[in-house]
Amino acid sequence: MTDFADYDLDIEMVEATRADGKPRLRVYPCEETVVVLGRGSDAEKEVHLDVVRAQGIPVLRRPGGGCSVVLDPGVIIVAVALPSSGLGRNSEWFNNITKWLIEGLERLGIDGVYSDGVSDLVIENRKVGGSCIRRWRDCLYYSAALLITPDTDQVERFLKHPPREPEYRAGRDHSDFMGSLEGFSTTADIRTFVKGLKEVLRVDDIQLP
Repeated sequence: MTDFADYDLDIEMVEATRADGKPRLRVYPCEETVVVLGRGSDAEKEVHLDVVRAQGIPVLRRPGGGCSVVLDPGVIIVAVALPSSGLGRNSEWFNNITKWLIEGLERLGIDGVYSDGVSDLVIENRKVGGSCIRRWRDCLYYSAALLITPDTDQVERFLKHPPREPEYRAGRDHSDFMGSLEGFSTTADIRTFVKGLKEVLRVDDIQLP
């Protein structure tokens, strides 16, 4: 299997939380287009590598699970590092953080978002976000990619149909499966959206299991 560089934009936040036991939150836009593999993804099966390489797009591997995704400047990342003890209760952690994020979106006036599949955020049966977690014995890392104005044509070019999919996807191609939060928000401006999320999301509000 080809080695890929790590997707580690939040590693300093995680290391800081592991060092002092304080929860942390980052909300930021993707600055460039990248293809990000899941921890166990087979790039040959999930990505049109010839197309991606021809366009000079970086291919990275994240520490969390799931299939490959395309992140572009129309996507916002919400990342959380929380102190934790042991490695258990993953589902409770995941559900609590997802609920916290959905409630934050509601405070921005975006209603109707719900969780489906293993880790998707969905509105009107279309994916508007994906998330993953990684555990250490003293820390939990959660990352969600929110689709504000994603380039779905680009996703079609770069990604093959995934080898695994949630039931609600029902075989749809990327452009029919992916939605966006643009039409449900008062703004599609990424910087304004980031500012709004920073104002409504408080990491201390996450309910611990």
